[in-house]
Amino acid sequence: MKKRPAKRSSGSAVLEGVDASLLDIVDHVLTKGIVVTGDLVLGVADVDLVYLRVSAVLCAADRVLGPRAKPRPARRRPSIARKLGS
Repeated sequence: MKKRPAKRSSGSAVLEGVDASLLDIVDHVLTKGIVVTGDLVLGVADVDLVYLRVSAVLCAADRVLGPRAKPRPARRRPSIARKLGS
């Protein structure tokens, strides 16, 4: 199965209007979402010792969980009086 290349959009598309405010940018990020990735390599004397790849998805929770996601019911913890037999 052939993997399709991911569509990448530039940050300038968000800021294309001169009147773009911080609220517009935050609204766009929460509506569409963004992915932030980074690589970190720790090494000594040109020898790579640790390679770390970090990815984060920033978007509204309802975008990730979907419309059917329901909150879990709270678990009731038995009271201390019941545990002691009172």
